[in-house]
Amino acid sequence: MHILISNDDGIYAPGVRALADALSKTEHQITVVCPDRERSATGHALTLQEPLRVDRITDIYPPSIEAWACSGTPSDTVKLALDALLGDRPDLVLSGINRGANLGTDVLYSGTVSAAMEGVLEGVPSIAFSLAGFTHLDFSAAANFAKKMVQAIADYVLEEPILLNVNIPAIDEEDICGVVVTRLGIRRYRDQFEKRIDPRGKIYYWLSGVVIEEEAEADTDIQAIRDNYITITPLKYDLTFAAAIPFIKTWTEKLTNLPSG
Repeated sequence: MHILISNDDGIYAPGVRALADALSKTEHQITVVCPDRERSATGHALTLQEPLRVDRITDIYPPSIEAWACSGTPSDTVKLALDALLGDRPDLVLSGINRGANLGTDVLYSGTVSAAMEGVLEGVPSIAFSLAGFTHLDFSAAANFAKKMVQAIADYVLEEPILLNVNIPAIDEEDICGVVVTRLGIRRYRDQFEKRIDPRGKIYYWLSGVVIEEEAEADTDIQAIRDNYITITPLKYDLTFAAAIPFIKTWTEKLTNLPSG
Protein backbone atom coordinates (compact mmCIF):
# COMPACT_ATOMS: atom_id res chain seq x y z
CA MET A 1 0.00 0.00 0.00
CA HIS A 2 0.93 3.63 -0.43
CA ILE A 3 0.49 5.41 2.92
CA LEU A 4 0.37 9.16 3.51
CA ILE A 5 1.32 10.29 7.03
CA SER A 6 0.54 13.71 8.51
CA ASN A 7 0.05 15.22 11.98
CA ASP A 8 -0.51 18.47 13.87
CA ASP A 9 2.63 18.45 16.04
CA GLY A 10 4.92 19.27 13.12
CA ILE A 11 7.34 17.49 10.82
CA TYR A 12 10.03 17.14 13.52
CA ALA A 13 7.74 15.77 16.26
CA PRO A 14 8.87 12.48 17.85
CA GLY A 15 5.43 10.89 17.37
CA VAL A 16 5.34 11.16 13.59
CA ARG A 17 8.96 10.09 13.35
CA ALA A 18 8.22 6.98 15.45
CA LEU A 19 5.26 6.15 13.21
CA ALA A 20 7.19 6.67 9.99
CA ASP A 21 10.21 4.71 11.25
CA ALA A 22 8.02 1.75 12.26
CA LEU A 23 6.28 1.64 8.88
CA SER A 24 9.52 2.11 6.96
CA LYS A 25 10.42 -1.45 8.01
CA THR A 26 7.41 -2.80 6.09
CA GLU A 27 6.81 -3.31 2.37
CA HIS A 28 4.55 -0.24 2.17
CA GLN A 29 5.44 2.99 0.36
CA ILE A 30 5.50 5.87 2.85
CA THR A 31 5.12 9.61 2.19
CA VAL A 32 5.17 12.15 5.04
CA VAL A 33 3.62 15.62 4.65
CA CYS A 34 3.29 17.58 7.91
CA PRO A 35 3.05 21.17 9.10
CA ASP A 36 6.42 22.86 9.43
CA ARG A 37 5.65 23.69 13.08
CA GLU A 38 3.16 22.76 15.80
CA ARG A 39 -0.46 23.30 14.76
CA SER A 40 -2.34 21.65 17.62
CA ALA A 41 -6.06 22.41 18.20
CA THR A 42 -6.48 24.07 14.80
CA GLY A 43 -9.46 21.87 13.97
CA HIS A 44 -10.27 21.68 10.26
CA ALA A 45 -8.92 25.13 9.39
CA LEU A 46 -7.67 25.81 5.87
CA THR A 47 -5.25 28.48 4.65
CA LEU A 48 -7.02 30.67 2.08
CA GLN A 49 -5.52 34.14 2.47
CA GLU A 50 -1.87 33.31 1.83
CA PRO A 51 0.11 30.78 -0.22
CA LEU A 52 1.18 27.37 1.03
CA ARG A 53 4.90 26.75 0.94
CA VAL A 54 6.59 23.35 1.04
CA ASP A 55 10.14 22.14 1.65
CA ARG A 56 11.62 18.70 1.13
CA ILE A 57 12.95 17.17 4.37
CA THR A 58 15.88 14.83 3.85
CA ASP A 59 17.79 14.64 7.12
CA ILE A 60 15.56 12.97 9.73
CA TYR A 61 13.58 10.23 7.98
CA PRO A 62 14.79 6.93 6.48
CA PRO A 63 15.97 7.26 2.85
CA SER A 64 13.00 5.24 1.59
CA ILE A 65 10.56 7.90 2.85
CA GLU A 66 9.73 11.05 0.91
CA ALA A 67 9.00 13.83 3.41
CA TRP A 68 7.70 17.38 3.05
CA ALA A 69 7.13 20.26 5.49
CA CYS A 70 4.17 22.52 4.71
CA SER A 71 3.51 26.03 6.01
CA GLY A 72 -0.21 25.32 6.46
CA THR A 73 -2.56 23.58 8.86
CA PRO A 74 -2.96 19.80 9.27
CA SER A 75 -5.92 19.80 6.88
CA ASP A 76 -3.90 21.86 4.40
CA THR A 77 -1.11 19.31 4.42
CA VAL A 78 -3.36 16.36 3.57
CA LYS A 79 -5.32 18.30 0.95
CA LEU A 80 -2.09 19.54 -0.66
CA ALA A 81 -0.53 16.08 -0.60
CA LEU A 82 -3.56 14.40 -2.20
CA ASP A 83 -4.20 17.03 -4.85
CA ALA A 84 -0.74 18.40 -5.68
CA LEU A 85 2.30 16.64 -4.24
CA LEU A 86 1.56 12.94 -4.78
CA GLY A 87 1.50 11.40 -8.22
CA ASP A 88 -0.81 8.56 -7.19
CA ARG A 89 -3.58 8.68 -4.61
CA PRO A 90 -2.56 6.81 -1.42
CA ASP A 91 -4.46 3.80 -0.14
CA LEU A 92 -4.46 5.03 3.46
CA VAL A 93 -3.97 8.29 5.38
CA LEU A 94 -2.48 8.20 8.89
CA SER A 95 -2.29 11.15 11.28
CA GLY A 96 -0.10 11.25 14.37
CA ILE A 97 1.17 9.88 16.58
CA ASN A 98 -0.15 12.84 18.55
CA ARG A 99 1.33 13.86 21.87
CA GLY A 100 -1.74 13.81 24.11
CA ALA A 101 -5.13 12.13 23.92
CA ASN A 102 -7.91 12.96 21.49
CA LEU A 103 -10.90 11.61 23.40
CA GLY A 104 -14.58 12.42 23.37
CA THR A 105 -15.45 15.92 22.22
CA ASP A 106 -11.75 16.76 21.83
CA VAL A 107 -12.08 15.44 18.27
CA LEU A 108 -13.98 18.60 17.28
CA TYR A 109 -10.89 20.73 17.95
CA SER A 110 -8.13 18.26 17.12
CA GLY A 111 -5.78 18.97 14.24
CA THR A 112 -4.73 15.32 14.36
CA VAL A 113 -8.27 14.08 13.79
CA SER A 114 -8.97 16.79 11.21
CA ALA A 115 -5.98 15.75 9.12
CA ALA A 116 -7.33 12.20 9.06
CA MET A 117 -10.85 13.46 8.34
CA GLU A 118 -9.52 15.32 5.31
CA GLY A 119 -8.41 11.98 3.93
CA VAL A 120 -11.93 10.58 4.37
CA LEU A 121 -13.45 13.65 2.72
CA GLU A 122 -11.26 12.86 -0.29
CA GLY A 123 -12.35 9.23 -0.31
CA VAL A 124 -9.33 7.65 1.42
CA PRO A 125 -9.65 5.51 4.59
CA SER A 126 -7.86 7.24 7.45
CA ILE A 127 -6.67 6.66 11.01
CA ALA A 128 -5.78 9.21 13.69
CA PHE A 129 -3.34 7.95 16.35
CA SER A 130 -2.81 9.63 19.73
CA LEU A 131 -0.71 8.76 22.76
CA ALA A 132 -2.99 9.52 25.71
CA GLY A 133 -0.56 11.39 27.92
CA PHE A 134 2.05 14.16 28.10
CA THR A 135 4.58 12.77 30.59
CA HIS A 136 5.25 9.23 29.36
CA LEU A 137 6.55 10.00 25.86
CA ASP A 138 7.62 6.56 24.71
CA PHE A 139 5.86 6.21 21.36
CA SER A 140 7.02 2.64 20.72
CA ALA A 141 3.82 0.91 21.89
CA ALA A 142 1.68 3.26 19.81
CA ALA A 143 3.92 2.81 16.75
CA ASN A 144 3.85 -0.98 17.10
CA PHE A 145 0.07 -0.96 17.32
CA ALA A 146 -0.18 1.34 14.32
CA LYS A 147 1.90 -1.10 12.32
CA LYS A 148 -0.48 -3.93 13.31
CA MET A 149 -3.50 -1.88 12.26
CA VAL A 150 -1.97 -1.06 8.89
CA GLN A 151 -1.30 -4.75 8.29
CA ALA A 152 -4.86 -5.63 9.31
CA ILE A 153 -6.23 -3.11 6.79
CA ALA A 154 -3.91 -4.48 4.11
CA ASP A 155 -5.26 -7.98 4.80
CA TYR A 156 -8.91 -6.98 5.30
CA VAL A 157 -9.57 -3.98 3.08
CA LEU A 158 -12.12 -1.48 4.39
CA GLU A 159 -15.24 -1.50 2.24
CA GLU A 160 -15.65 2.28 2.31
CA PRO A 161 -13.69 5.35 3.42
CA ILE A 162 -13.88 5.51 7.20
CA LEU A 163 -12.10 7.43 9.94
CA LEU A 164 -10.84 5.50 12.93
CA ASN A 165 -9.80 7.52 15.98
CA VAL A 166 -7.25 5.51 17.97
CA ASN A 167 -5.92 6.37 21.43
CA ILE A 168 -3.14 4.39 23.06
CA PRO A 169 -2.54 4.52 26.86
CA ALA A 170 0.68 6.27 27.79
CA ILE A 171 2.06 3.30 29.70
CA ASP A 172 4.53 0.51 29.05
CA GLU A 173 3.39 -1.79 26.26
CA GLU A 174 3.23 -4.85 28.51
CA ASP A 175 0.77 -3.04 30.81
CA ILE A 176 -1.81 -2.36 28.10
CA CYS A 177 -4.89 -4.51 28.79
CA GLY A 178 -6.09 -4.96 25.22
CA VAL A 179 -8.03 -3.26 22.44
CA VAL A 180 -11.69 -2.18 22.52
CA VAL A 181 -14.04 -0.50 20.05
CA THR A 182 -15.71 2.47 21.74
CA ARG A 183 -17.99 5.44 21.25
CA LEU A 184 -17.01 9.02 22.04
CA GLY A 185 -17.42 10.23 25.59
CA ILE A 186 -17.91 13.87 26.58
CA ARG A 187 -15.21 16.13 27.99
CA ARG A 188 -16.04 19.57 29.36
CA TYR A 189 -13.44 22.21 30.07
CA ARG A 190 -13.26 25.32 32.19
CA ASP A 191 -11.60 27.82 29.87
CA GLN A 192 -9.01 29.97 31.57
CA PHE A 193 -7.78 33.18 29.96
CA GLU A 194 -4.64 34.44 31.65
CA LYS A 195 -4.31 38.18 31.18
CA ARG A 196 -0.79 39.41 30.42
CA ILE A 197 0.93 42.58 29.23
CA ASP A 198 3.54 42.52 26.48
CA PRO A 199 6.80 44.57 26.55
CA ARG A 200 5.02 47.40 24.70
CA GLY A 201 2.30 47.64 27.33
CA LYS A 202 -0.48 46.00 25.31
CA ILE A 203 -2.83 43.49 26.88
CA TYR A 204 -3.04 39.94 25.56
CA TYR A 205 -4.63 36.70 26.77
CA TRP A 206 -3.27 33.15 26.94
CA LEU A 207 -5.92 30.42 26.78
CA SER A 208 -5.68 27.20 28.71
CA GLY A 209 -8.34 24.67 29.62
CA VAL A 210 -8.89 22.40 32.61
CA VAL A 211 -11.08 19.32 32.32
CA ILE A 212 -13.93 19.69 34.82
CA GLU A 213 -16.22 16.87 33.77
CA GLU A 214 -15.91 13.68 31.76
CA GLU A 215 -18.85 11.51 30.79
CA ALA A 216 -17.20 8.13 31.03
CA GLU A 217 -19.70 5.33 30.69
CA ALA A 218 -18.32 1.83 30.27
CA ASP A 219 -18.44 1.83 26.47
CA THR A 220 -16.75 5.22 25.96
CA ASP A 221 -13.20 5.94 24.86
CA ILE A 222 -12.60 7.97 28.03
CA GLN A 223 -13.35 5.07 30.38
CA ALA A 224 -11.44 2.55 28.27
CA ILE A 225 -8.31 4.70 28.38
CA ARG A 226 -8.71 4.96 32.16
CA ASP A 227 -8.81 1.17 32.23
CA ASN A 228 -5.58 1.00 30.15
CA TYR A 229 -7.15 -0.23 26.91
CA ILE A 230 -6.32 0.95 23.41
CA THR A 231 -9.47 2.52 21.98
CA ILE A 232 -10.72 2.46 18.38
CA THR A 233 -13.65 4.80 17.68
CA PRO A 234 -15.22 4.98 14.20
CA LEU A 235 -16.10 8.59 13.29
CA LYS A 236 -18.09 10.23 10.49
CA TYR A 237 -18.36 13.80 9.27
CA ASP A 238 -22.17 13.84 9.00
CA LEU A 239 -23.17 15.91 12.07
CA THR A 240 -26.88 15.89 11.27
CA PHE A 241 -29.08 15.53 14.37
CA ALA A 242 -31.54 13.21 12.60
CA ALA A 243 -33.92 12.81 15.56
CA ALA A 244 -34.64 16.56 15.54
CA ILE A 245 -35.69 16.75 11.87
CA PRO A 246 -39.45 15.98 12.39
CA PHE A 247 -39.77 18.64 15.11
CA ILE A 248 -37.87 21.25 13.09
CA LYS A 249 -40.12 20.58 10.08
CA THR A 250 -43.20 21.22 12.23
CA TRP A 251 -41.64 24.34 13.70
CA THR A 252 -40.73 25.79 10.28
CA GLU A 253 -44.23 25.09 8.93
CA LYS A 254 -45.64 27.27 11.72
CA LEU A 255 -42.95 29.86 11.11
CA THR A 256 -43.95 30.29 7.45
CA ASN A 257 -47.54 31.06 8.50
CA LEU A 258 -46.57 33.91 10.82
CA PRO A 259 -47.33 37.43 9.55
CA SER A 260 -44.31 39.50 8.60
CA GLY A 261 -43.47 42.83 10.12
